[in-house]
Amino acid sequence: MGYSKNMPQSTLKHALVLGLGAFFLAIVLSLLSQSLLSKIKSIFPALLLLLIIVLLGIVFDIIGTAVTKASESAFHAKAARKITGAKEAVALAKNADKVASFCNDVVGDISGTLSGAIGAAIVIRLASWGLGLPEVLLSTLMTASIAGITIGGKGLGKNYALREAEAIIFKVGQLIAFLSRGIFLSQNRKAPKRGK
Repeated sequence: MGYSKNMPQSTLKHALVLGLGAFFLAIVLSLLSQSLLSKIKSIFPALLLLLIIVLLGIVFDIIGTAVTKASESAFHAKAARKITGAKEAVALAKNADKVASFCNDVVGDISGTLSGAIGAAIVIRLASWGLGLPEVLLSTLMTASIAGITIGGKGLGKNYALREAEAIIFKVGQLIAFLSRGIFLSQNRKAPKRGK
C-alpha cells in the first residue's frame, strides 16, 4: 500500500496550502526586493538588504525550532490571567508542526532563494563597475559569505532556541497580539458609524 493512501487528507491539504502560500509569498517578496534593489545605486544599501533577508531567515528558523520545543502548558497559567500574548503563544505551541513548517520550510527556503538572487545581482553590479576582479571570484566569495552567515547564524540560533523556547514563543505571541490589536483598531477607525 502506498504512502499517499495512508496519508491523512488534512496533511495533504496543509502541504498544498503551504506550497501555494510559498509560491505567492516568494513572488511578492522577490518583486519587492528586486524593485528595491533596482532603485539602490550604492553597494552598501544593497548589501544591507541582502543581510536583512538572511537575518529574516535566521530569525524564523529560531522561531520554528523554539515552537517545537516549547510546552503548551507553560502558557496556560498566563493565558488564564489574561496576560497579553499568552493566548497567542498557546495557539502557536498547539500548532507547533504547522508553525515550524511555515517558519523553517516556507520562510527559510524563500529567504535562501532571495538571498542567492540578490547576491547574484550585486555580483553583476560589482563586475560592471570594473573592480578588476573576475566575476567567478566575486560570485564564489558572495555565495560563500551568504552560506557562512546563514549556516553560522542558524547554528547559534538553534542553540538559543532550544534553551529559551518558552520565552521566544511568548515574545512572538506578544508581537502577534500587538499587531492584531493594531489591525483591529485601524479597522474600527475606518468603519463608518451607524446612523450617519
